[in-house]
Amino acid sequence: MMRRPVDTGDPDRLYLVTNGRSRSDDAFDLVTLVVSECEPTPGMQSEHARILELCRHPTALVEIAAELSLPITVVRILLGDLLATSRITARHPHAAKAVASLPDSALLQEVLHGLRNI
Repeated sequence: MMRRPVDTGDPDRLYLVTNGRSRSDDAFDLVTLVVSECEPTPGMQSEHARILELCRHPTALVEIAAELSLPITVVRILLGDLLATSRITARHPHAAKAVASLPDSALLQEVLHGLRNI
């Protein structure tokens, strides 16, 4: 089976969508959940309006990019715009707890030993 090339969109369109910006907000990772804080307003950039519509419920950045058929970097730029104007909130998934905060392995061994004796 032959793989199709990834369509990253017309470069001119992407340039217009981002107002010529190429630096994306690295605060958004692929699984950052985005939630709209308002409804789209008349005259708003169509991509911004579509993001606000899509994110009425928590939606991951990667899902937004897929729905808009835009590259991740472009979506990050658009999300940065919306975040700067407080039109969205971003919820980062909870990071795994640090190893230091996990139970001591000796305690786990005792629990395992106790379970085996039941």
